Amino acid sequence: MDDFETLLAQSRTAAERWIKFHVSSLADAEDILQETCLAAFNGFAGLRDPERFLPWLLGIARRKTADWYRQQARRREVPVEVLPERASEETEDTGAEEALEALPERDRLMLRLFYQDMLSQKQIALRLRIPEGTVKSRMSAARARLRAAWPNLPKGAIAMEAKAFPRLPDTLPPYTIVWKDEPAFSVTFEELTGWFIIPRLGERLTWGMYDLPSRRLDIAYEMAVTGPASVHGLEGVAISARVLSALPEGSGPIDEAIDASCGGQEEWTFIAQEKDGFTRFLSAEHREGDERTLTTFLDGEAFMASWGFGEDNRGMPVDLKPQGLIRRRGSEITAPEKPAADLAGRCALTLDGVTHDAVCLMDLGMYEEGMISEQYLSREGHTLLWRRFNRDDWALDRYGKPWSALLPENERITVNGAVYVHWYDCLVLR
Repeated sequence: MDDFETLLAQSRTAAERWIKFHVSSLADAEDILQETCLAAFNGFAGLRDPERFLPWLLGIARRKTADWYRQQARRREVPVEVLPERASEETEDTGAEEALEALPERDRLMLRLFYQDMLSQKQIALRLRIPEGTVKSRMSAARARLRAAWPNLPKGAIAMEAKAFPRLPDTLPPYTIVWKDEPAFSVTFEELTGWFIIPRLGERLTWGMYDLPSRRLDIAYEMAVTGPASVHGLEGVAISARVLSALPEGSGPIDEAIDASCGGQEEWTFIAQEKDGFTRFLSAEHREGDERTLTTFLDGEAFMASWGFGEDNRGMPVDLKPQGLIRRRGSEITAPEKPAADLAGRCALTLDGVTHDAVCLMDLGMYEEGMISEQYLSREGHTLLWRRFNRDDWALDRYGKPWSALLPENERITVNGAVYVHWYDCLVLR
């Protein structure tokens, strides 16, 4: 059984992640994992192709998880019929697919390139090597034929057509932050970490990164939830992110921040979900030319390093309440020595002439050591403004100077006496 132990050691983490994504109780998830490993041990002799060990093991995990749900249903007197036959079973909107399939191939291509791949009409023209005016006329005809083929077109079925994305200003609007003595209010915060969008059908936004002290817009994204999606049997939504603009290379430290945010790619597609009071990424795909690279939550550290948050990628909690971990008095902050995140104050944020009652969600080293983010949230739980600060010695070997020397004009704060320097801001419009 040496082969079994080797293969199990290589695949156990993936099975554990899959089970924990489906079962919120950690104790029950551990029991299901043990049952899965035991069943795999007993059935290993019947596995003909050892190279198929991982999908075979995940199949066992699905069956054991489905068994657990059926047991829960009997205990809670929930009809078993409402549960999926398999843990990976998906539901599909067949009406949309049937309507699309009824269209001529040219119409299907136009609609898929625009709505699913989120290409602009100019990008479609370049890809198909036809005039942009031809793309516009063909798109109009394809939409008309889709409506004729599907008269009861649900609202949001052509989500990208519903309204234009909001346009970001080329220069960061002026803003002021006036801290209040009142305690921070609790907030329901459903956005995905770092990307500001809520994984819910119908959501769309534009966000951008602004260099400081120049305050110029260096890169902007249009993002939209494009429809239901699933990965490894987990249901969520597909989210497309398209880069609109970026500054020329060699523009200073902000250039690296932009490369970190988009990986040098112009388009991303995510699958994400909100479940059990947490939001989390399930997969991330980027495209470079005709090549696509997909990473999912089963890919371990390759995924967790950029997209995973919380223990076992449990995600970020939706219901935020002040915990008293981080205390702020103006530019002076006291906090635990270990990484922490907390609602660290209430303020009046006046942005572009409009004053908002906001709370500040601070992240001290949770995402990256030596980094602080301030995320100003409205009562609705939407990000109004996001600000990043670097510890003065952050990446000193890379940049050769402390940040107080690199960006001498930028704002500074102190955390437990250590200096942090304001690097750049993000603005979000819905």
